[in-house]
Amino acid sequence: MQSASPGAAIGPHLPVRQDWLDRRREEIIEPDLPIVDPHHHLVDRPETGRYLLPELLADTGSGHNLTATVYLEWLSMYRAQGPVELRPVGEVEFANGLAAMAASGTYGKTQVCAGIVGHADLALGAPVEKVLEAMIAAGSGRFRGIRFITASHPDQAAWGSPIIRPAGLLLDPRVREGFARLAPLGLSFDAWMYHTQLGELVDLARTFPETQIVLDHVGGAIGLGPYAGRRDEVFAAWSGMIRELAACPNVHVKLGGLGMRMFGFTHHLGELPPRGPISRPASPPLAPSARCSRATSRSTKAAAAMRHCGTPSSASSPVAPPPKRRRCSPARRPNSTG
Repeated sequence: MQSASPGAAIGPHLPVRQDWLDRRREEIIEPDLPIVDPHHHLVDRPETGRYLLPELLADTGSGHNLTATVYLEWLSMYRAQGPVELRPVGEVEFANGLAAMAASGTYGKTQVCAGIVGHADLALGAPVEKVLEAMIAAGSGRFRGIRFITASHPDQAAWGSPIIRPAGLLLDPRVREGFARLAPLGLSFDAWMYHTQLGELVDLARTFPETQIVLDHVGGAIGLGPYAGRRDEVFAAWSGMIRELAACPNVHVKLGGLGMRMFGFTHHLGELPPRGPISRPASPPLAPSARCSRATSRSTKAAAAMRHCGTPSSASSPVAPPPKRRRCSPARRPNSTG
């Protein structure tokens, strides 16, 4: 389904420079506001570096009232053996193990990995159901859904993306056959694609209105390669698609990941980190309940410290009642999608 691009000479993520981040410290906005981080990764491999529980807790303990987190797949800790389609179950087992550690209270009050979003190959079609069932079992009640990345562009080497994927994956009948297995199991779908592909998601959301969908990274408005210097044009195209998605009540948008190289922002080039809050772009026409902000991530941390990213939107927690002021979609918890 995917292969490495020989033209990708740079990485998609900017390096984290802690000495640079330490040059600016600001007061946290609304430090008592309960927050659920709806999207973070935990990894340990050469191309990404190590970001595991100690590193996550260092970020979540910076002063915000982070009550829980939702783990998002990123090819971490797959099983080394067994059927290929079942190897991603290892990532759910990994995240669930960390969730059990956090639930003990030994590491503080934050319920890390209280919700888990894994990866399953929807191109398997209907047989993907056995993979989903294995993940549900491995998640011990924490497994919420899957992410199936379709982001692909002919010029992606300009922002260091090494994976080439077929065009039109979300329109593929076999993929949709697999997608159709999500809602009956009470599972959500995370989409990561570029703004040039959002039409596929509009069609998918309309075809499967019962499936809760989370669009990652604000819909991937490209700011490099052929789109460098064309931000107004890109914004117009992106916002047009976002307006169509806003008409789909089953779609939610994650506001975050703007520190990734592909967006083309230059915050990381300043002498000082940017002042917060930085995660409040011109808001798409979505109801507040359809937006969720990311509180912790290495991609965001490369451009701004966690404590400078404004008050991340709170969510109805997968382990507790929602706070009074819920500003994040509960799509991570498909059994409570109000």
